[in-house]
Amino acid sequence: MQVELQHISKRFGNVHANDDVSLRVEAGTIHGLLGENGAGKSTLVKILSGFLSRDAGTVLLNGQAVEILTPADAMRLGIGMLHQDPLDFPPLTVLDNFMVGRAGRWLINRRQVVRQFRQLADQFGFDLDIHAPLGDLTVGERQQVEILRLLSLGVNTLILDEPTTGISAAQKQALFAAARQLASQGKSVIFVSHKLGDVNELCDRVTVMRQGRVVGNLEIPASDAQLIDLIFGRQLAPPIKPETTREALALRLERVILRSDRLHIPIDRLSVRQGEVIGLAGLEGSGQQLLLQLCAGLLRTPYGTVQINGDEMTQRPYADYLRAGVAYLPADRLREGLIAGLSIQEHIALRYPPKGLLVDWPETLKRAQAAIALFNIRGKPTTKVERLSGGNQQRTQLALLPVPQNLLLLEHPTRGLDIESTLWVWQQLMARCEGGTAILFMSSDLDEIMQYSDRVLVFSGGNVSEPIEATKLTVERLGQMIGGRFEEASV
Repeated sequence: MQVELQHISKRFGNVHANDDVSLRVEAGTIHGLLGENGAGKSTLVKILSGFLSRDAGTVLLNGQAVEILTPADAMRLGIGMLHQDPLDFPPLTVLDNFMVGRAGRWLINRRQVVRQFRQLADQFGFDLDIHAPLGDLTVGERQQVEILRLLSLGVNTLILDEPTTGISAAQKQALFAAARQLASQGKSVIFVSHKLGDVNELCDRVTVMRQGRVVGNLEIPASDAQLIDLIFGRQLAPPIKPETTREALALRLERVILRSDRLHIPIDRLSVRQGEVIGLAGLEGSGQQLLLQLCAGLLRTPYGTVQINGDEMTQRPYADYLRAGVAYLPADRLREGLIAGLSIQEHIALRYPPKGLLVDWPETLKRAQAAIALFNIRGKPTTKVERLSGGNQQRTQLALLPVPQNLLLLEHPTRGLDIESTLWVWQQLMARCEGGTAILFMSSDLDEIMQYSDRVLVFSGGNVSEPIEATKLTVERLGQMIGGRFEEASV
C-alpha cells in the first residue's frame, strides 16, 4: 500500500514537533525514518497510526485522502504499528494476545484462530508457544506475536518503531526477514530507527528529520558520514576512553551466588579496579541484572562476600551502599529511575533533601537550572520527566548522580538513544572513570560492549565466563560465547 503524508504539522504548546512534514512510502518498499531524539519521528508515525491527531496536513493511502482519528481508524485502513515497548498484555497467553482487536460479537472460533496463528508463524519462521504466558517471552518474541496479530487483522502498512532495541541478533535477523517478506508481498514497511547499520541493512530509502522538519531523503545504501551529517548537521567525535592505571579495587566479590527463581550462578572471584569499565554481555535474563543488583545492595547473596572500596558490605542494607558511593541506573527510566508526574526541579529537591522541615525552592530552582545547563537537558525546571525524550530522561538521571562516586551500575545506558545522545552519555561516563569511578554495565549492543569495556563478562545458559580483556575479543567471538560456546571462543 502506498502511503503519503502531505504538509503534516503538530504542536505541543510552544514546541513544533512536526513542521510541514511530507513523506511518501511506496508499496513494496521498506522506508527508513531517521533523526535524533526529539526530531519528530515518533510524533509523525503516531499521527499516521492514529495515536495522535494532526493540526494540519493530509494523509493519502493509494492516492486517496483518508481521516485517521484513532488507532481503530488506522487498523481499519490497514495501518498497524509495532511500538518499541509492545502494547500487549503480559499476564495473558500468546493466543489471548493474538486475538486482541479481533471482530466478533459474542464468540470467536478459537480453533480457527489457532490454525491462523500457526500458519502465519510458520510463514515467517517464528517459533512461539501459543499457550505460553506472554510475560515469559523475551522482548523479541513479544514483537513477533504483535506482528502476527497485526497481520491477521489485515495490516498492509507496518510501522516498526525502534524494533531492534533490546532483542537478540537472531531475533533481529528474523524480524528483518519478516519485513522483507512483507515488502515482497506489496506491503509497505516504515522502519523508525537510530541505528545506521540496521537502516543500511534493511531499508530501500530513508527520510531524515531534524527539529521537526524533513531535511533530506537518500537512497540506501548510504555512508554513515552522509547520514550523520543529515541527522545532526555536523560530524560527531566519539569519546576518548581513558587508560585504567589505578590498582586500588572499587569492587571485590568472593564466592557469591546470583540466584533467582530459575538461575543459580556462582561467581568465585571478581575484582574491579577504580576507573575500570566492565561490560556484561548475554541474552536478556541471563544473569547480568542479578550481578548489578547484587553489587548495588538490592539483592543478597546466601554465601560469599561483597566489598566496596575495601569495606565489607555483605548483607548490609541498600542505604549503606548508597553511602559507600554506589549508584544504580535501571533500564526502565520512568518506572524505576525517575518518578512520573514530578518535574526536574522536584527531582532535584529529592536529590538534595532539606536540612530543616521546608524545601528551599529558590535554591532548588538554581540547582535545577544549573543541572539543565550542565547536562544540556532539553526541558525546563518545571517540565515533567515523562514529557522528556528518552535521551533527556537519561541526562536527567545522570544529573541526579552524586559526585564523587565509587561504583556506577548501569542497565542498557544508551537503549533507545540517538547517536549524539549515546556519545554524550559515554563522554560523561568516561569523565567519571577518570575520577576513579568503576563502571559495570549491561548492554544488548555488542559494539557498545566492545568499544567501551576494559574487560567483559559473558553470561550464557546459567554460566558466566572469566573476565576477558576486550582487546582480545571480536564481535564474532563474543556472539559465540553468548550462544554458549565458551571453549570454542576462548582467547
